[in-house]
Order: sequence, then structure tokens, then C-alpha cells
Amino acid sequence: MAIPGAVVQRQQLRTELKKARTKSRLTQLQVAERMDWSPSKLIRIEAGQVGISTNDLRALLREYGITDAEQTEYFLGLARASRRMPYREYRGLLSKPYMDLLSYESSASIVRTFEPLLIPGLLQTEEYSRALSRAFSPGISGDRLDRLIEVRQQRQELLESEGRPEFFFVLDEAALHRWIGGPRVMNEQLNRLKEIAARPGITIQVVPFQVGAHAGLLGPFVLLEFDGDIDHILYQEKYAGESVFSDDTAATAEYLERFWDLEQLAPPADLPSSIDRALDGLEERVDGTPLEEVDVVT
Repeated sequence: MAIPGAVVQRQQLRTELKKARTKSRLTQLQVAERMDWSPSKLIRIEAGQVGISTNDLRALLREYGITDAEQTEYFLGLARASRRMPYREYRGLLSKPYMDLLSYESSASIVRTFEPLLIPGLLQTEEYSRALSRAFSPGISGDRLDRLIEVRQQRQELLESEGRPEFFFVLDEAALHRWIGGPRVMNEQLNRLKEIAARPGITIQVVPFQVGAHAGLLGPFVLLEFDGDIDHILYQEKYAGESVFSDDTAATAEYLERFWDLEQLAPPADLPSSIDRALDGLEERVDGTPLEEVDVVT
């Protein structure tokens, strides 16, 4: 398993540094002048956008009047942990936002995911993931594809690890009926959803077609909640490849309410029947040919 929490440790460090500066009654401009930094450097550090070296951190703590050895070591520990990025061996293969998401996931206390079109990555079977990767990147090489699938399989170990987050998934029913990889792959995927949903601490719900239009159709999102003083994180992945993180309180509160509204549209007890309807659809015939004999090119 990857080392968890590097991005979260950076977030914790920036929160503690902002508290320390506020307690010392110094503005960002005053601190930047005393440290002989550009104001933008301190702003980026406090935003969690960049790390901070050990020497710079020691000097910054002195400006804040923090000289106690135990307190200093606490801050240095956060800084060291923030540099131990997860899945380091996959750099160059994974985007930075995706690597950040892996780190956030492994340190969260609650993960809420809404997906209107596809089965979420944490719930995908290997063959479903392969078919999806080929569709998104038709020219992907065999070795590169294998490594991407390897990452997904490692990521899914989180579902079975001790002290894992509590997971809530809400899907639109459309995700169950889109034949990613063909009938055989979908049959395996749908039955896997049933199996995962039976595990403690994991809830999967489906918004049925008859609900009609709803706010979730605006797009997928993930909300990550943490213990302690760390702000909640909103992650939005665009199908074109762009990914956005936000810890803005107003944004995370808005999407949390949206998630709760979607849960109300998707009674948990209806999940088995929703999956069974999708499985029944796989057994229908197309042009007189049983779907188990139809080969879908991916």
C-alpha cells in the first residue's frame, strides 16, 4: 500500500502555520518582509500549493515565536510527511490531481461519491477499468494500460483496510445500463456492486430513471471529510481530463447538501432491484442474438 496522507499532511501544516501567524498578530506581508520572501511564496505555502524546506520552516517558526523543541518537531514532522507522496513509482503515468486524490482518500474519515454515467473507480472490476481506459485513450500501450489497472487495484485495497474511511456512493441508474466492455463485463461488474454493497461501512445507492431531471446531472463529484481541523475537500473530475479541488467552505457545504438531496432520491433498499433490472437487460436479444454472444470491441 502507498504511504497515506501526504497531501493531507500538507493541508494540516498550512492550517497550523496560518494559526501560528494569526496568533503572532502578523500579516502575510509583514512575514514575507521579515523572511525576505515575495508575498506570493507565503501565500502559496498557506494555501497548501507548495511545500516548505526544513530551514525555511525553522526560520518561519522563530518569526512566530515558536521555539519549544516539541512544538518545532511537530511542525517538522508534518513537513516531512507532506513530502512523502503516495504512488511515487507511478509518477509520469498519473496526473498530479489524481495522485492528490489517492492521498486524500487514504486519510479521509468519510468519502462521498456521486457518479451519473459510470461506475466509480473504487468499485470497478479489472475488465471494466480496462474497457474504460481503452475507450478514453484508444492508443494506450499494453504495458501502460497494465500499470494503470495496477494502480486501480492498489487503490481498491482501501475498501478492505483497517481504519478505512466510511464510503457513500450514489449513482444514477444510467451507470448501471451503459455496457462498458460488453454484457459479460457488465454482468461481472453489476454483481460486484452487490457484493461490495453488503460490506459494513460502504453504502451504494442508485437514483432511478423515473426521478427524471436532478441536480446530479450537472456532473460527478467527490466530497472528502477529515477528522480534526482539516477542511473538507471537494473534487470534481471533468471527462475532458480537467480536475479541480476546492476547500472553499461555501462550495463544500453546497455539494454536501446536493449529495444529501441525491441520497433522498435513492432509497438504499432499492439497490438490489435496480441492479437486477440492469442484469435482466443484459439477457435481452439484439437482432435475435443472445447478448452473451455479442462481442463488444473496446
